[in-house]
Amino acid sequence: MKKPSMISILLFLTGLLCIIALIFFNRTTLHQILTTEKEVDTISEQITAKHDEVKQAVDKYTTAIDTVQSNINRMKQKQQTATQKKSKEKAEIPEEASSKPSVFSQNSTSVSSDSSAGVFSSDVETDGHIIGIDPGHQSESVDMSAPEPNGPGSSEMKAKCTSGTQGTYSGVPEYQLNLEVSLQLKDELEQRGYQVVMTRTDNETAISNMERAQYAAAQGAEIYVRIHANGDDSHTASGALTMSPSQNNPYIPQLFEQSDRLSRCIIDSYCAATGFQNLGIQYTDTMTGINWSTVPVTILEMGFMTSQNDDLKMNDAEFQKTMVQGIANGIDSYFAS
Repeated sequence: MKKPSMISILLFLTGLLCIIALIFFNRTTLHQILTTEKEVDTISEQITAKHDEVKQAVDKYTTAIDTVQSNINRMKQKQQTATQKKSKEKAEIPEEASSKPSVFSQNSTSVSSDSSAGVFSSDVETDGHIIGIDPGHQSESVDMSAPEPNGPGSSEMKAKCTSGTQGTYSGVPEYQLNLEVSLQLKDELEQRGYQVVMTRTDNETAISNMERAQYAAAQGAEIYVRIHANGDDSHTASGALTMSPSQNNPYIPQLFEQSDRLSRCIIDSYCAATGFQNLGIQYTDTMTGINWSTVPVTILEMGFMTSQNDDLKMNDAEFQKTMVQGIANGIDSYFAS
């Protein structure tokens, strides 16, 4: 048998090496293709997941907007119905029975209290002024933890609303106390001839601090009175105060003087009626509901819910009538000055 030549052997080996190289190349290429396919599948899954997240966020935002708009429309309808009812009632009352005493006497601008309920006598004309009342906070069952700007154009964000503090001795949540007093204040002011815009009339309305200020102004409110109660780590802290934008407020510096006067009128009249310690005016530029207001604004902290004296008095039905008289007297004082 003839032995293969050297050239044949070399050709054979060369061919074998080419086959081996081709096999290795194909396996490497196949592995790369499979790896790339897995990466593409992973990226595709991530994109799909992100798409679903974005869609859910958009749906949630749209639902929230619809809810807010629905609440605003509902409140407008309630306000319109109340105004129509009030107008009808006034038309049925004889003119001579429509006069009502207010906070000032004919000959003096000093406040003097009536021993029974802090009611004052005067010739103040309410002229149908429109008062915006904001019962602070709302039920914890309403999730308002999403952020909103602290003021127009602000990059600082704060929660839309909270449920507030709670009575240490009464056990009553602040949002409930605020609403009870605000509804009574609405009735008292309407009896005095004012028109009233309420930012909420129940504890489940989902409306943020920014939206409340905007709603009150949109309804023609001339002043914006926010009703709150205080709290402190110490049970000895007691008394009432008002909160007002400072002279250097970056959002509403033009409202300083009027807000300051409104705050002074209300805290002085309120403490004169209730006997609570007058803690004066606290100036703040961190409150969303103040910073978004476009009309003179104040927060009344009616008392400390962590104080036994303040808490139990504020939650007494008879004493609430005195509280309401004091606030209404302060509003009378503001428009008379």
